[in-house]
Order: sequence, then structure tokens, then C-alpha cells
Amino acid sequence: MSFALSDEHEAIRAAVREFGENEIEPVAAEHDQNKEYPEEIRRKAAEYDFVGASIPTEYGGAGMDKLSSIIVTEELWRADPGIGSAVGSASFGTNMIVRFGDEWMKEEWLPKIASGETASASAISEPAHGSDVAGMETTAEKDGDEFVIDGNKTWITNGTVADVAVIMAKTTPGAGHKGITAFLVPTDIEGFTAEKIDNKLGIRASDLGELFLDDVRVPEENVIGEVDRGFYQLMEFFAVGRTGVAAQAVGCAQGALDAAMEYADEREQFGQKIREFQAIEHKIADMATKVEAARSLTYRAASQIEQGNQDVAAKYSSMAKLFASEISVEVADEGVQVHGGAGFVTDFPAERYYRDARITKIYEGTSEIQKNIISDQLF
Repeated sequence: MSFALSDEHEAIRAAVREFGENEIEPVAAEHDQNKEYPEEIRRKAAEYDFVGASIPTEYGGAGMDKLSSIIVTEELWRADPGIGSAVGSASFGTNMIVRFGDEWMKEEWLPKIASGETASASAISEPAHGSDVAGMETTAEKDGDEFVIDGNKTWITNGTVADVAVIMAKTTPGAGHKGITAFLVPTDIEGFTAEKIDNKLGIRASDLGELFLDDVRVPEENVIGEVDRGFYQLMEFFAVGRTGVAAQAVGCAQGALDAAMEYADEREQFGQKIREFQAIEHKIADMATKVEAARSLTYRAASQIEQGNQDVAAKYSSMAKLFASEISVEVADEGVQVHGGAGFVTDFPAERYYRDARITKIYEGTSEIQKNIISDQLF
């Protein structure tokens, strides 16, 4: 299946690429080295509708279709995965609010997120439960017209910078995935604390935190959707999340390829540019082919989501996430090889792309989990 991008899609790509080249690339190494969250860049990106691209226009978002938002993600990660992650993830959890939240939730929080005023977070994973979402131990117990939330969440993107979080908790312990509920929780509420996780291999400019919920009380109106239906609500966005990570992986791989090509065109050995050696030519050719294949599969998944083909989208999103993440690591690795010793130090972006690519094989479902999903879809 071919994907002919519209003029609008091409315009969006050009705009994000220009933003990346002007605003992100010049400071990428600095933010990575200092593990510094790029709040100023996030706010500036929001001025161009690159934050919360899929948030409806009536709430201040760009209302982009799925392919458009995928292109935004891809180009942000092409410029730099760490800063790209910080900008692209600033609206985490808003899909749940848009689809299942009450009107007051949308009016209060979506405009703030879309404008770059604040970031949101989605809190699912726990220290003992990553892939096993149904095994989560965080609880929310009804007490009058409130719910009392207790538990511990970890690996939470924007955990220490978000002003609001969508928190998944067990409202019927022992019921597995049938007893999970989504809650809208402001992070300045009593009993809510967050600690930064900054000893990361890659995407160091992106905020990651661990959340501690100790008798956090929220009104029952803060339930997003229905009690005990949180897992099923979450399932509607698995394909979206996985396709998003596939786009991240494609962008990271393209960035690594760009860096390798630039270096190969500048570096000389034995009296000629190294790009003229067949060994390097073949590496570049292989890298470019893999990136384009991953891009095509990712766009196909995005197209199925846009068309509302849920079962097909579930299969292709897992395929895209699996393939693109594996390819991203391979291409970034070859990028380091093209650079030789220069790829092993921070003077060039090759090592950064190599470190950053690795996370795409882990979050939103590991490669192993994706293979299970794909197999289930095939039989």
C-alpha cells in the first residue's frame, strides 16, 4: 500500500524540520549532557502547534489527523530524540481525557497543555508491573464522594514536570484488568510526590519520574470514563501509542542516517572521502532502505488508525513498533560504525542517537510483547 502525502502533510513536515534545525539541533548536545528538561523549547513548539497536535481545535489544539501527528513526532525525533520526546510527550494522557473525560476536564486542562503552559503525564507502570498492566497494585478506595489513591508508579514520562496526571488504579482489587479505573489527578494535591529518575542511558532531556501516592484524595468527578473500565478505555489507545513509538524510532534512525551521511561526506582517508568506499556506500544504502521500510509500515499503521480499523490497526501498530524500533537500533549502531572512533565520543551526535534509539524497543510494550500481540492477531 502506497502513502502519497498531501501538500498539507508535506508542509507540516517542512515546518517541524525547520523548527528542529533552528531550535533543537543547536542545543541538543547541551541538554543531553546536562540532563536538562527543555521547557522553553516546549513552550515555543506549542506556538507552532507541535504540542498536543491531535488535541481538538476547540480546546486549543491543532486537531491534526493521525498521519500528521506521526510526522510531527518523526521530525522532532529526527532533530533530537531527547528534546523530541520532551515536546512530543507533553500531552501524554490527553487522548484519554478527550475520549472519555467530562467537559470540565477538557476545558480546564487541554488548552493549558496545547499552549505549552504545562505538561501532562500518564501513570500506568509500577516497580513490579510493567508489561503486566492488569497486575498493578495501586488502589483507589471509595470514601464517601471521594476516592483515596495509594500506590507507587514508576518510569513516568513528565513525572516531575507535569501539573496533571492520568493515573490508573485498582478500584476492584483481585479483578485483574476488569477492576482498573482512570483518574484525573493534579500533581499539586496533598499526598502526591515525585522523584526524578536521571540516571538514564538515553533521551536524557526528557523528564522521567517515580510517583508516590499516599492517601491522595480526589473527588469522584475526577474519574475518567467509568469505574472499573479503565483498562478497556486504555486499550483503545494501544495502537496509537505503539504507532507513536514507531514514529519516534523512524525519526531517530533518520537522524542517525543523516549524521552518518554528513560525516562520510566530510571525512577523508587514503586521499578520498570515505563515502566513496564501497563498504561505506553499502552501509548507507542498507541503512536508508531499512529506514524507508520502517517509515512505510509506520504510515500504514497510522492510516489504519485514522480509518478506524481497530483490529487491523492493532496488528500493524505492533508490527510497526517492533520493526521500527529494531531497525532504529541497527541503523544507529551502523551510524556509529561509519563514524569510527569519532562515533564513540560526544563530539558527534552518532553516539547520542545510538543511546536514544534503545528505549524504543522497551516502552509501550517490549519487542517480545509486540511479537506476542502480532502472533495472536495472525492466528
